Amino acid sequence: MNPHDNAQDTDKRGPKLNSLFRLQWEPAQDAHVLLYPEGMVKLNQSAAQILLRCDGTRDIPTLVAELEAAFNATGLTPEVEAFVDHARSRGWLE
Repeated sequence: MNPHDNAQDTDKRGPKLNSLFRLQWEPAQDAHVLLYPEGMVKLNQSAAQILLRCDGTRDIPTLVAELEAAFNATGLTPEVEAFVDHARSRGWLE
């Protein structure tokens, strides 16, 4: 098996929340939060909306299309890609 196959499969499958993290609405924070063993990250609305869609079934173009439709916006690709890269670098996404 080619070692690049897994990377390509991941790209096709799309970003997925790392199993060490749990995304939930936190009424006390009035925001979505990302919970992990060492603590919590309070998310802004944009970050939460992206992460809510990171279930492994959507690639980046699909994420962008859904977000643009949901928020009547265009040109979100650079921001979504930047956030997904940031979330991956933090270990939030697989």
